[in-house]
Amino acid sequence: MIKRTLYFGNPAYLSVRNCQLCIRKPEESTETTISIEDIGVVVLDHPQITLTHSVTEALLEVNAALITCNKKHLPVGLLLPLCGNTTQTERIREQINASLPLKKQLWQQTVMAKINNQACLLEKRGVIAKNMRVWAKNVKSGDAENLEGRAAAYYWKNAFPALPDFTREREGEFPNAALNYGYALLRGIAARALVGSGLLPTLGIFHRNKYNAYCLADDIMEPYRPYVDRLVMQLHEEGICDEELDKKAKVRLLQIPVLDVEINGKRSPLMVGMTTTTASLQKCYAGEARKIIYPEME
Repeated sequence: MIKRTLYFGNPAYLSVRNCQLCIRKPEESTETTISIEDIGVVVLDHPQITLTHSVTEALLEVNAALITCNKKHLPVGLLLPLCGNTTQTERIREQINASLPLKKQLWQQTVMAKINNQACLLEKRGVIAKNMRVWAKNVKSGDAENLEGRAAAYYWKNAFPALPDFTREREGEFPNAALNYGYALLRGIAARALVGSGLLPTLGIFHRNKYNAYCLADDIMEPYRPYVDRLVMQLHEEGICDEELDKKAKVRLLQIPVLDVEINGKRSPLMVGMTTTTASLQKCYAGEARKIIYPEME
């Protein structure tokens, strides 16, 4: 089932009644209701948003991700349920006991999938990417030669041909802010899917920064990043996010959960595809499979 993404960028009062999210806005006399079980992601992007504890509890019960934004309107917080799976204890134990060789193999698969998707995106935009295809094939266990970094340098050099001086930096000039916003939403989707599969988003395959609470989410979202990149490229070409991350750009970026991806030979919304990926990762930890299922760009 495709879950809804809700964005609140204006003052609002949120409450729950009869399993419905009730939305009241100061400028409107009527109340809007949405079924709680249909919600997958909620983005709070205004200081004058009030929500009852029942709203938080109800959203967590349906494994929804609650994302909060700062004064710069960029996501800074993510709230997820502690228990998202009935066999969570067993699955977390398997995750903790995963061997180093298995983690290296899983990271190898992740990097290969990411580079191939990046190469596909460049090729669709008329950029030669044979070198990236070669790098993807030559990724070794654990990506010991850091081919991911080599591919990234070439990728970003050619991602925005109209911006020859563009560099991918978190605090860099536009369209970096749009990329940051999209990746933050993608991270929330990944963390939500991991919890639903009974895994801890904190314990990563490759990422292991002690200050990062979502290392595993950062790992598995890597092959999905090109889908966000493609959307931002389209926005840039349309002149929507050239100077600032305005409401129009955010509305388009909120489409990320329902972007089409091809996974397992079938087309599905990105949020559904992410669930397939996390379920396959759980099977790898349990010794039932040896490969993570990632999307492949057409």
